[in-house]
Amino acid sequence: MGTAIALLLPFIGTTAGAACVFFLKKQISMNLQRVFTGFAAGVMVAASVWSLLIPAMDMSESMGKFAFFPALAGFLLGIVFLLFMDNLIPHLHVGSDHPEGHKSNLGRSAMMFLAVTIHNLPEGAACGAILAGVLSGEGSVTMAGAITLTIGIAVQNFPEGAIISLPLRSEGNSKGKSFALGALSGIVEPIGAIIAIALAGIITPVLPYLLAFAAGAMIYVVVEELIPESCEGEHSNLGTIAFAVGFALMMVLDVALA
Repeated sequence: MGTAIALLLPFIGTTAGAACVFFLKKQISMNLQRVFTGFAAGVMVAASVWSLLIPAMDMSESMGKFAFFPALAGFLLGIVFLLFMDNLIPHLHVGSDHPEGHKSNLGRSAMMFLAVTIHNLPEGAACGAILAGVLSGEGSVTMAGAITLTIGIAVQNFPEGAIISLPLRSEGNSKGKSFALGALSGIVEPIGAIIAIALAGIITPVLPYLLAFAAGAMIYVVVEELIPESCEGEHSNLGTIAFAVGFALMMVLDVALA
């Protein structure tokens, strides 16, 4: 039961945020977007450290002085993987007129949808990796820690769902279509989590690498997208403050509830 809840929480957060398209007529203000993206960045950085990298190193204590290696290798692989996806998949960030990735004839709505989907990939991997750690019986990862991570991701997914569905509505899409695309952008998270659990179940020794891989992928998203967006334009201190709040909240939750 706990595993099912942890799998679905991030998707529920995205879906709830996407539902804002039924209640709000206008896009979220730039200042509020900075707060949301800064908060999300703080949550993801804290989760990467306390929920993923530290447990990955704890699981590798038997390697002695080289206990850092699985965390290092997985982290770098996560960075490289997201860099590859970022350059391969055509996508368009909210508020931008310049598509990224491979050139294509996709419409703006489709590319905005893909941008958020790419963002959600590492979060799904993170949820799956930490749940795999719980199911493996490895003492470094607890169900409380897994639930904490998924709660943190679900909280920061709420504004993400709104940030994608409202601009899609302003592009001329119906409320229903904008909601559906906003919600579906988060479906990759439970799918990615299930894949990560399956991989860890087949090859248990890969678990520390998988945890660190998810951390690297999330840090890539933070540095490549969230931090620049949270500090763009005037009043960039709002994004910085929100980052600190998100980081502190996730750190406290991870330690207090673990």
